[in-house]
Amino acid sequence: MQAFTSDHHTLPLPTGHRFPVSKYALLREAVARSLPEVRLSPAPAASDGELMLAHSPDYVAAVLEGWLSPAQQREIGFPWSERMAERSRRSVGATIAAARAALAEGVAANLAGGTHHASADKGSGYCVFNDVAVAARRMQGEWHRLHGQLLRVLVIDLDVHQGNGTAAIFADDPTVFTLSLHGERNFPFRKVAGDLDIDLPDGCEDIPYLQALDQALAAVWAHHADQPPGLAFYLAGADPHENDRLGRLRLTAAGLAERDLRVLAALRERRIPVALTMAGGYGRDIADTVAIQLNTVAEALASWEAWQGRRGMDSTHNRPPDTTLR
Repeated sequence: MQAFTSDHHTLPLPTGHRFPVSKYALLREAVARSLPEVRLSPAPAASDGELMLAHSPDYVAAVLEGWLSPAQQREIGFPWSERMAERSRRSVGATIAAARAALAEGVAANLAGGTHHASADKGSGYCVFNDVAVAARRMQGEWHRLHGQLLRVLVIDLDVHQGNGTAAIFADDPTVFTLSLHGERNFPFRKVAGDLDIDLPDGCEDIPYLQALDQALAAVWAHHADQPPGLAFYLAGADPHENDRLGRLRLTAAGLAERDLRVLAALRERRIPVALTMAGGYGRDIADTVAIQLNTVAEALASWEAWQGRRGMDSTHNRPPDTTLR
């Protein structure tokens, strides 16, 4: 399975900054050590033209040329630097590459990405550019040129925070369907309606979460009964975990593993290629975040192997030892 990385392009942050930027390198190292079947590649940089598929030219120029105002930088949460701009390009490039690989092989991943709070003309919440929005439009263009057909896209956003930027970008686009399961009282406090939004109460545990997920997926499949999507993006946030600093939900590692398995199995059964992004994760212990995301990559690898006919449909390797759901 192909996975793309951007952590070699570091994000310089001031001492004491809350964003756990080290998680990306730690995840890449864990994947290289534990999952040698995953083919790791450095991400290409998204071009200016690719970024402008989802973002206004003025905003792209402000990021790339250093014109962001202090207020814009505060809303993003990162101080501007050339390295910040380059890393943002690479993170988008990783999702484009993963989407292209998924269309060819069934499953692929970006070991970062999922920057779903960025809208067309601004960034927010540690999100500079919206990688999934750019990649969706890039793949739609490529698919139409190659096949002369419309590529319908499904976004399954299971970060604990609502994907307001993605919903805003695709608000008037019936070719992209956005599903978000998120904390009702969590950031962003003003949600932007997507195609299907599921609000979850603080303290939501495994079993009600998985029931809500099953119902949401059933609604998605019913909606697409006549026109199935040809590509999915899965934002597999680690931040619904019970020990996440910003999550407010109470999913266990086993519950998150079951979430990943259900999403990937449902897509595979319908032969819908999927590009994964890691989205959020702010564990009180960064090792928890890395372990959860490593398991997500392991589940993706198992699904990729099933796409290739190399193993059975059930994924059991690298699962957490405690599989008791609550």
